[in-house]
Amino acid sequence: MHTETDLLLTRFLGEIRREVPLLALWAHGSLGAGDYQPGRSDLDLIAVVESPVADPTRLEEIHGGFPELLHCSYIVRDKLPDLTAQHLTAAHGELFHRPVTAVTRRELHSSPVELYGTAVPDLLPEVSDAELHAFIRADLADFWLLKTDGFKRWLQDIWVDLGLITVARATVTLRENRLITKREAFDVLAELGAPERVVADVRARRYGTPGPKLGRARRAMLARSFVRAAIHRALS
Repeated sequence: MHTETDLLLTRFLGEIRREVPLLALWAHGSLGAGDYQPGRSDLDLIAVVESPVADPTRLEEIHGGFPELLHCSYIVRDKLPDLTAQHLTAAHGELFHRPVTAVTRRELHSSPVELYGTAVPDLLPEVSDAELHAFIRADLADFWLLKTDGFKRWLQDIWVDLGLITVARATVTLRENRLITKREAFDVLAELGAPERVVADVRARRYGTPGPKLGRARRAMLARSFVRAAIHRALS
């Protein structure tokens, strides 16, 4: 782990242990998969707690002292088996509720970073292949495909980046029943026929490499069109 990231997580752990009945703190996503990029990647954390957070306002204050890239969902222990349960989450400078998805659960079992407390297999039930595939298909059909109906959002970096990487990773999981990293997704995008200049644009933001000169409107059109077509192929 990177030294600055390690220090950040140590400080975060110390602060939340004083505020919540913490049983475990785990990391997943890029940090667990070995593709973490300091200052660019999200720090995706799961805190398992014995009982609901008593003072969400205090929790919001704590998160305000950390980078917005640090995200954490607080899961009450007895809610762990429920894939549909909504859990208090701090992310992007806000507090809200969201589920811990089948993909996140599979990541935690495949490549966890156990920062504190009880190990993943001792608390978190595994998800079946059927549950994993059902979630991915629903996410593509009910969220991402609908987001390709409009154009304006695709002018934003975040939609282009997440759209391309998500559809590449989802395609591989549905086809080969395995999870891949964001770094691996770039090779898959080439295989899927993604526009080369758009892929280079996304890669430049993630890894700090030189990017192409590409107008936002042109990029939006290319990215939106590719993501829409790739989703239809993945779901067919």
